Amino acid sequence: MSSDLDPGSSIFFTLTIDGEDLGYFNGCEGLASEVEMEHYQEGGNNGFVWQLPTRVTYSTIRLTRPLTAGTANVAAWISSVTTGVSRPTAEIAALRADGSVVARWGLLDVVPVRWQGPTLDPASPGVATEVLEIAHHGFTDVEGE
Repeated sequence: MSSDLDPGSSIFFTLTIDGEDLGYFNGCEGLASEVEMEHYQEGGNNGFVWQLPTRVTYSTIRLTRPLTAGTANVAAWISSVTTGVSRPTAEIAALRADGSVVARWGLLDVVPVRWQGPTLDPASPGVATEVLEIAHHGFTDVEGE
């Protein structure tokens, strides 16, 4: 199998908010949606129950990475919420080690939900990491695809 087609080689992600790059992340979880279903039992028809879609919900997305210079961009975006909430579009791209794109997800009406900075403890020599959690109102087409 050719290495350029290996889906297991995606190792990092980029986050772009309205065209502004917020940097690379090495973890991404929560790219999910769920369609809520209403069950309707039709009178006189005992063979099945109707399953009717009602609304779609989207989970929050958590992006993690070691502390980088890009943290300042994330902090600026989060600070902008205090002057009024605008809900921009975003794009998350999964990249291979060589920088080629594996997949992209466009997100509608993105807003930061939570940011967690590193624990700075000299007794714990681990890598300083940050976590950014974002909410959105759904997926959209990604330009160029």
